[in-house]
Amino acid sequence: MEKAKKIEAYFTEEHEFKKEIGTLRDLVLKCDLEETFKWSFPTYTLNGKNVLAICKFKKHFGIWFFNGVFLTDKNKVLENAQEGKTKAMRQWKFKTKNDIDESLVLSYIKEAIENQKAEKVLSPKKSTTQIPIPETLLTKFKKDEKLKIAYEALTAYKQKEFNEYIVTAKREATKLKRLEKIIPIILEGKGLNDKYR
Repeated sequence: MEKAKKIEAYFTEEHEFKKEIGTLRDLVLKCDLEETFKWSFPTYTLNGKNVLAICKFKKHFGIWFFNGVFLTDKNKVLENAQEGKTKAMRQWKFKTKNDIDESLVLSYIKEAIENQKAEKVLSPKKSTTQIPIPETLLTKFKKDEKLKIAYEALTAYKQKEFNEYIVTAKREATKLKRLEKIIPIILEGKGLNDKYR
């Protein structure tokens, strides 16, 4: 399904917060952002860079600011999107339409845009430490030449992500489970965390 249809489906689908996310969309569309669809959510970009996304869940809806850590947040409405995992992303949760102060929301959106223009982004520090290919993966390469070729075609950074994903598992059963999970991703030529980038 093309992006425009996915976006339309997202906003027209019957949902408890259908009107509310429509209100957020109207506010975002007043700003200088391009509407696209990533990670199953309408995402708004500036010059191809992610600024924010509109999200809906069972008990709340809201806005994710990809580099929200740089927002002044004078009203203290933002929280870490995923404590312990995300460093830059902040979310603003709403539970009812009454929670949406349109002028305040607009001010946060505009500040996020200005921050993006000023290139205020948190870049992950890339470690230069090499992680050897785990034994479980090497064993798999001996049985599957296609997998070995696909792995070798990946960037060193992506290879390291896969290696780390396996070696950080404490139990052998978990290592094998993780290995089975990453095989199709490697064969597609993708990195472990590409869908979050």
